[in-house]
Amino acid sequence: MRHRVAGYKLGRTAAHRKAMTRNMMVSLIEHERITTTVPKAKHLRPKIEKLVTMAKNDTQANRRRAFSKLRDKDAVTKLFAVLGPRFDERPGGYCRILKLSKPRLGDAGERAIIEFVERSLDETTPEEQAAETEQAAATEEVAATA
Repeated sequence: MRHRVAGYKLGRTAAHRKAMTRNMMVSLIEHERITTTVPKAKHLRPKIEKLVTMAKNDTQANRRRAFSKLRDKDAVTKLFAVLGPRFDERPGGYCRILKLSKPRLGDAGERAIIEFVERSLDETTPEEQAAETEQAAATEEVAATA
């Protein structure tokens, strides 16, 4: 019986699960949106929301506690400089999980997107950045020939 046993094992050893969770938290803070499987997203959400709650109060002790969880200086800086102030007025629920309709190729794993609720809209995807670069290059060519 699994009474009073919380959390997800995800079919991994404790060390692998801890490293994977840390990497996913850093990626989510860096990109503010990642695609993963549904169980991993459900495992990640409470952990990242506790970090964002901690980031609302920018103290040296909280920065050290966040660094002990993330082990990434850039992620901690963004967490306290950008995400903490962004969610200052929000009492919780900083992340959302969107289930994707198409399963993962290869093993048909159920996929999901986990993202911050109030994501900054000025961020563009790599495909959009490539399209903008191509448009800028075409504009420069037209200006140079004219």
